[in-house]
Amino acid sequence: MTKKKVFIISHSHWDREWYMPFEQHHMRLVTLIDNLLDIFKNDPDFDSFHLDGQMIALDDYLEVRPERKPELAAAIQAGKLRIGPFYILQDDFLISPESNVRNMIVGRDQAREYGQEVPLGYFPDTFGNMGQTPQMMKLANLHTAAFGRGVTPTGFNNQVSDADYESQYSEMWWQGPDGSKILGLLFANWYSNGNEIPVDRKQAKAFWDQKLADAERFASTDNLLMMNGVDHQPVQKDVTEAIKVANELYPDYEFIHTNFTDYLKTLSADLPKDMSTIHGELTSQETDGWYTLANTSSSRVYLKQENTKTERLLENQAEPLATMAYPANAYPHDRLRYAWKLLMQNHPHDSICGCSVDAVHREMLTRFAKSQEVARFVAKDALETLAAKVTTTGFGSAAKPFIVVNTTGFAKSGTAQVTVEWDRRAFSEAGTIQEQRADLERELADMPELTVVDSSGQQVPFRVVDRNIEFHYDLPKDRFRVAYQSIELVLAVNVAELPAFGWQALAVQPATAAVTPVAAPDADDRTISNRWLKVQVEADGSLTVTNRETGRTYQQMLVFEDTGDMGNEYIYRQTADNQALLSTDFPSRVRLVHNDAVGSELELTNYLEVPVSADDQLAKETHGVVDITQRTAKRSTTLAPLTITTRIRLTPNSRQLLFESQLNNQMKDHRVRVRFTTNLDTTTNATDAIYETVTRPNRPAKTWQNPTNPQHQQTFTSLFDADNGVTVGNFGLNEYEILPDDNTIAVTLLRCVGEMGDWGYFATPEAQCQGEFTFHYSLELTDGSHAQRVASYQRAQTVQVPFSVQQTGVHGGALPETGHYLTTTTPAFAITSVKRANESTGVTVRGYNLGHHAEDLHVDFKGETPQVVNFFEEPLDIAADQLAPAEIKTLLYPDAEAK
Repeated sequence: MTKKKVFIISHSHWDREWYMPFEQHHMRLVTLIDNLLDIFKNDPDFDSFHLDGQMIALDDYLEVRPERKPELAAAIQAGKLRIGPFYILQDDFLISPESNVRNMIVGRDQAREYGQEVPLGYFPDTFGNMGQTPQMMKLANLHTAAFGRGVTPTGFNNQVSDADYESQYSEMWWQGPDGSKILGLLFANWYSNGNEIPVDRKQAKAFWDQKLADAERFASTDNLLMMNGVDHQPVQKDVTEAIKVANELYPDYEFIHTNFTDYLKTLSADLPKDMSTIHGELTSQETDGWYTLANTSSSRVYLKQENTKTERLLENQAEPLATMAYPANAYPHDRLRYAWKLLMQNHPHDSICGCSVDAVHREMLTRFAKSQEVARFVAKDALETLAAKVTTTGFGSAAKPFIVVNTTGFAKSGTAQVTVEWDRRAFSEAGTIQEQRADLERELADMPELTVVDSSGQQVPFRVVDRNIEFHYDLPKDRFRVAYQSIELVLAVNVAELPAFGWQALAVQPATAAVTPVAAPDADDRTISNRWLKVQVEADGSLTVTNRETGRTYQQMLVFEDTGDMGNEYIYRQTADNQALLSTDFPSRVRLVHNDAVGSELELTNYLEVPVSADDQLAKETHGVVDITQRTAKRSTTLAPLTITTRIRLTPNSRQLLFESQLNNQMKDHRVRVRFTTNLDTTTNATDAIYETVTRPNRPAKTWQNPTNPQHQQTFTSLFDADNGVTVGNFGLNEYEILPDDNTIAVTLLRCVGEMGDWGYFATPEAQCQGEFTFHYSLELTDGSHAQRVASYQRAQTVQVPFSVQQTGVHGGALPETGHYLTTTTPAFAITSVKRANESTGVTVRGYNLGHHAEDLHVDFKGETPQVVNFFEEPLDIAADQLAPAEIKTLLYPDAEAK
């Protein structure tokens, strides 16, 4: 009789920061690895230790123990310490597609510095799993993924229930929307099912009787996986002795201390033919809905906003600008990787999810700021270099030229904010600083009428936003700093459709003749419009928006909702009063701010009165660690004003309506959402996920008991029927819900709670998010066609990236006044990265199919023929001119000019 094999893998799931600040966890990590290095020397039966799939643990250890690096490297090369393949264990839904890829690239590269990475996509505790995981794993040379959530129902402490399962085994095939298929391993009894194995024979017998039965309940083969460890678990030093006892007690089993590489090799040879195939996202939708942890997408919204800002700076400004500006040998790979690593240190699931103690999230803000400053440094230098190459000799000597650049992969129109230095006085010039300033003040007072023109002399609509005298300084690369005062003009300039990765030279100059004003669109104190949209503010403060192309009118748009929240950082739970306060039930005020050729703008102010907090019952329940499903707290009877001021902007040629909402939150224990009622006839929504426009049902499964159905989003959510559609975009607002009665799209702006949640009581007063907040989001109406939907998706993404603008002089250059770096004419190809190749002089362009139809792919870069590559820039035998449904594609172009 063949023995069943029990594969025991020692590990410690290492949340880098969570219920303690980073350094508290950090010091325990140092102890853990110290102990491991001692065990490796002293216990020859100890096979290896799995370092949780994340390379950052080694960086953290060596910050304290640099002298042990040779010993650490030797243990890795001997197979004792199993590392990689990722840099950190991320939350994949709350970071961008590119952030997910860079995590794999940096992790693999660092692992290869020591030896070989573990060939396993390791997601033990992500809060749901992205649908494109199979394709992404294959593009990273990984063929198996292990995960703890998403497939089977889970309850408190992540124990499986007796509900129906999507897979009958803990092993299954996982297929992505493009058809890619990998092996999936579910930690059905969690990644602690073999933790703290007893050595005492009596205790060991009781332990293994239960653990073996639990594992065999789900295993598809006689190869049983036991994970010897859990969150921040010290290594079990006597595990090999405990294994010897187990082998003595159970002669029909072979207990092995091992590693994932050997386990996967044995498992793969024994897999049955009747394994289930699961598809796409794994988000526990077939459960009661209480423990999907999707509400972490709205915890500490300020973190999500800062993350989005940082990602846009790195992915969509610094990298493409550096690619466009520099030859291959000057591309700042090292600086950009440093910025990426700083950013990714904020991407572990307990960090970016906003579900840690306050000290953790305070430190995250510093990392965001540091990464942003590096990205700004790279982007500014690259933009100055690029602008110096653009010919501006078509402008007169009195002109102040500037370059506007679209660094996104889709044509972009809208308003560019331009800061122009009109004149300056260096501190080193004659006169005192005060005399210089007085001279500039006289010049500012006598400023001539201005005009903005393109290189052919055509007027461009603009608006003067501000004009001041400011202190500045230059830091030349070859000499000492230069301090000066200057007349600074801040202009809002209307930019006509600028192609992807394109630029245009414009200039502000004295008007040589009377400026002919461009006719403004029709507007009044409550209405703005253009050729595509008519927007009216109603008496109740809601919007009525008409799609002038289809004639469809939508009412009750832009309605703010406030509800009580007695949940925690992980889970929203409405207070027991079950009352939603709507802005339409309170007074509002509206005024017309702008209406000119640059665009129209309304300011809408909603004056809500909401409870200041939950009642005293919530404190009793949180301190008593009462599960949120059993709480009974209500809202306080004391009310206070919550004023929401929203700027509603519409440019002349845009289909997008842009919103900027501001509020000062002084309340606690509540949630604020903005609602857009569509009344469209559809049962599904299309939402921006990771490298995918995913289709999700508007109503949850029959098993669902949670009164709400929160979902993750990246940049947009869309509803459409045969004739009309609505796309709502967002900036760092990652939670939405479809209210199925009238298909309202509800986007969470702010969620305020006072405790971390999970396994105890951890007070988090800063998670109440008190203070000033600004939210950006958008609305686009379509005719429901595939073409208009895809264009609205592209615009929802590109609006997150401002135009890059750089003042320059009047000079010749190698580049024309208007041009582009590369072109793409495939509307459904959403470009996520343009950067210099890591290992060659070439340029990589990565993107994905926004739709689920095959497309001809047209991307032109200097007429070069590209090679399709994987995430590590290794060649793939795939056609470069075709884009399969939901395909992620990376094109590597040779750059002859860079050689």
